[in-house]
Amino acid sequence: MNNNLKRSIKFSVSIAVITFVLAAIFSIVSNSVMSGVAWGIGLIIVFIIVLTGVVFDMLGIAATAADEPPFHAMAAEKIPGAKEAIIIVRNADRFASFCNDVIGDISGIVSGTASAVVVIQLANALGSSDGSGVQITLSVLLTSIVAALTVGGKAVGKFFAIHSSTKIIFATARVIAWIESNLKIRILSVSTKSTRKTR
Repeated sequence: MNNNLKRSIKFSVSIAVITFVLAAIFSIVSNSVMSGVAWGIGLIIVFIIVLTGVVFDMLGIAATAADEPPFHAMAAEKIPGAKEAIIIVRNADRFASFCNDVIGDISGIVSGTASAVVVIQLANALGSSDGSGVQITLSVLLTSIVAALTVGGKAVGKFFAIHSSTKIIFATARVIAWIESNLKIRILSVSTKSTRKTR
């Protein structure tokens, strides 16, 4: 087994474990929050979850579309975030996997669960019983809206990710640099070894 395959398997296992943990945390938190709020607030939370998935999907695509040279020029001028941007681009496959597959997919699952809670809350507010025509209609309507917003939002996000990848990755890198510098939370690996072929 060569080193690349070993690293790939190790990364895949790590991502699977991280996904399991984050999915459990997000599900518990969302269900706890949703159970204690009115359906209107719950609906806003659902839309925030959908927006989170759309944004992270855009970030993952931007990382694969961005080129390194602009960030090297910024790094030479000691611009904050430039080194982090280089790390993101050089590890675009892993960054995209985390953003698209981990956060993106978890957001989709959690938004579906949260939508079901909102439907039950709204049906109860309308005085409808479980399994009633009103509840079924609300479920279909909200599921369709969430799906449309998710797909439509990701389509728009892909456009910006492809055409403004440098700006998006640099903005993301600056946020990461601020977090690492001020909150002392390590987000990116210090390694800058490229995991993709040079364009």
